Amino acid sequence: MTGPDLKADLHGYLRVARAAVVWKLDGLSEYDVRRPLVATGTNLLGIVKHLATVESGHFGAAFGRPDPLSLPWTSDTAEPDADMWAAENESREELLDLYHQVCAASDAVIDDHGLDAIGHVPWWPEPARTVTLQHILIHTIAEAHRHAGHSDIVRELVDGTAGYMDGAGLVGREDPAARRQQRDRLEAIARRAH
Repeated sequence: MTGPDLKADLHGYLRVARAAVVWKLDGLSEYDVRRPLVATGTNLLGIVKHLATVESGHFGAAFGRPDPLSLPWTSDTAEPDADMWAAENESREELLDLYHQVCAASDAVIDDHGLDAIGHVPWWPEPARTVTLQHILIHTIAEAHRHAGHSDIVRELVDGTAGYMDGAGLVGREDPAARRQQRDRLEAIARRAH
């Protein structure tokens, strides 16, 4: 009998976050996937683009496999934070395809290296630049799940859809009337607290 496979477990958590972020775009219009619904401009398609950029650097460049895909928004002349939103000439299909290609390239790096493999993230400050695959996996999982949470909130603001995957809504809150009742109850509690 063998023990737990830490690399497989970590890779699984990364895959869950990826799937959750992509699922948040399902059934929405081009407008809704691009809508900035919070003050920072965070939007669903921008999160996908950002995570593609992150994985490309974390697994590709850091482990000696620069992504053959062009990411023009990462150049020194690009607009600041251009990885956080979709430009008018960037379609949902193009950015989702890019994300899937980057994820496949990241998966190959993960499959081909042990958790103790050494990589270098040149844009991180010293001494943090030298990393192991395990460190990058954990860092990227945290980043992906953080943005999956952002996607949860943005999608809920768009159309009320909640949960991290299709069929995995908030337990006890699938009924819109029950959710409204709970929200109203919590609003009343908050008002009484001030």
